[in-house]
Formats: sequence, structure tokens, C-alpha cells
Amino acid sequence: MADLQDELHTGPEVGERPLDGPFPEPQGPDLAGPGVDEPVGDPLDRAHALLAAHPVADGYSGLPWALRHLPWYDLQAGETAVDTDVPRLREGHVAALFWSLHLPEGLVANRAVGATLEQLDLVRSVIKAHPEGLRLARSAGQVIDARNCGRVAVLLGPAAAPALDDSLGILRVLHSLGLRVLTLAGTSWASEAGLTRFGEEVVREMNRLGVLADLSGASDATIARTLVLSKAPVLCTRSAARALRPHPDNLPDDLLTELGAAKGLCMVPLTAEQTGPGIRDVADHLDHVRALAGPESVGLAGTYDSGAAHPRELADASGYPRLIAELLGRGWSETDLALLTWGNAQRALRAADFLSRAGRDRHEPSTADIAALDA
Repeated sequence: MADLQDELHTGPEVGERPLDGPFPEPQGPDLAGPGVDEPVGDPLDRAHALLAAHPVADGYSGLPWALRHLPWYDLQAGETAVDTDVPRLREGHVAALFWSLHLPEGLVANRAVGATLEQLDLVRSVIKAHPEGLRLARSAGQVIDARNCGRVAVLLGPAAAPALDDSLGILRVLHSLGLRVLTLAGTSWASEAGLTRFGEEVVREMNRLGVLADLSGASDATIARTLVLSKAPVLCTRSAARALRPHPDNLPDDLLTELGAAKGLCMVPLTAEQTGPGIRDVADHLDHVRALAGPESVGLAGTYDSGAAHPRELADASGYPRLIAELLGRGWSETDLALLTWGNAQRALRAADFLSRAGRDRHEPSTADIAALDA
């Protein structure tokens, strides 16, 4: 009966606002404007109410690699050895999670393929062991289904580009196993010089399959070329504003502007190294990205269980309501917050699904070979 009740539970679709939603639409100027009355109610209570309607799609979690080192764990009951478990995901109103398949630096190509497959196998085992809390999702629709059933949707990726071993056939195999995001960095075809001809063919095949490009850690030249080439929105799964903090994975203002023009998505990481030691520092980056790229191009990436240190008030996955309360205090509207937490990630996934269905009808799988294209 509990399972039947789960299946019958429904929630609002992306972009919808419940008829009895917690907030009225703002009237007149932006809430931050002078002379406008502040909304009533405690910001943290308002944050919980907003997140109940528009939960978090977290763009980066290092949980799979972190679990490799634990002899035993129970994410359903709670697991103190990691930053992420089902109770804290529920407390933080996280409804979707991108699980990184990134690898330690230094693995040669053939070992990168094997290590990525091992992580995919581990992820499937983890999800199977926690059916009441987690559900694998391969599309925007399946993310919604998982949410409506009270589960956290798990999307696979980003994976590291070396996991392809310069083979589009391996890309297709990884996609068939559930991969949905690939980071374009760390290879000869996506380097400081930008994309080679083979790299461009990788992006086209990713569009055809529905695999989103992750540009965090990619060179500025690779980012600029991918923004022009990709028909699907691109992600920066762990990038903040370089103007506020000069980290190499953060984006300069000109690329943030270009990302917004291309309707890409900059998912700001909750790490002390990239955004700063406090929750206000994170909010500063979100303000900056929103101002340059626009409200439709900013998202969130917890980067929990990645080995990074986190701002004091955001130590684990339960902290999102505190961040949303801070943004409410800065005058963010419900509409912009709904895009930040949920709507923008769903838009990117829906766009990738749509383009993939259309592309597979029109184009055969690419047979491009790196030796021939990049000779």
C-alpha cells in the first residue's frame, strides 16, 4: 500500500506553481527596489515552503567515488561517513542529483574506461540497495516521475572525457548504460587549444545521443567553441564567477555573458575554495552570475563528497534552505529561485531529450575516427 501511495503522489511539473502556492506573485518593481515592502514571514520558513514546490536539482555530487572506500554504508537510515544520505537530501529538499563519475588524475585512457565502468556498476548497486530513497533517471520525464514517487532522481555524470578512449563507440556504450553528462577536458581533442575536428564530432554525437556537455575545467577556447557548436544547452557543473574569486574552474565575465546568450547553465559550487568560506560569499556569486548570464542560466552544485571544503553554513546536503533564505533576503523573486533550484536543470534535460529524439531520426551514428580527423 505504501508503494501504491508513492505512485499516486503527484507534484507540480517544472515551471508550474501550485494553486495554493506559498507566495503570491510580486507586484510592481523588483522586491529589492527602494520603497517596496519586504515580504512577511520568516525567510527560512519561506525557503522551506518554496523548496517544497521547487526542490533542488544538485548539479554535482562526488558520492560514488566516496562510497568506494567504505566497507559498509546505509544511505537510507543515514551515513555520517559521507556528506550525502537520504535523510539529509530530504531535509535539504534535493529531488535530483547528478552523480559525478570523475576519476583521480593520472589514469591512462584504458584504465579510465575500466574505472568509469566500475563506477557505473557501483552506482547501480547503490540505487538498487536504496529503492525507497533513490531512483535512476535517464531523462527529464523520469526525473519528474521519481520526484512524484517521493524518490531522489539520480542522473549519471559528469564523466571525464578520457573515459571515451577517443572512441565514439565507447561514448554510445556509456550513454546506453545511463551516462547523461560528459566533461570536455583532459584530452588531445579538448585541450587548451580548444576542440579539434574530432572534438567537434564528439559534441555533435553527444547532441544526437542526448549527452550534455560539461565545460567546468575546460579551457576558455573549448568553452567558446562548444557554445557555438552545441545545439543542446551546455552545463558548467561546478563553476562560479572568476571576477569574485580567481579559481581556474570559475568563469570570466565575458564567458558568463556568452553562456547566458547560449542559454547554457552555470551551476555554482558550494565550496570554500571556489566561492568563499561563508553562505554570503556563495550568494554573491549567484547574484553575479544571474546579473551577467541571466536568471535562466544559473543553478546549484553542492559538490558534496568531492573532497572539497564547504562554507560554514553549507556543510552537507541539508543546507540548501539556509542558502535560499539568504537569497530571499536579497530580494530574489520566487520565479528566479524556482529557476535556480529546479527549472533551469529541467530545461537543459528536456532540451537534450528533444534534440536527441529529432537527431536520431535524421542522423546515423557517427563513424568518425580520431586518427583520420586529427592527423
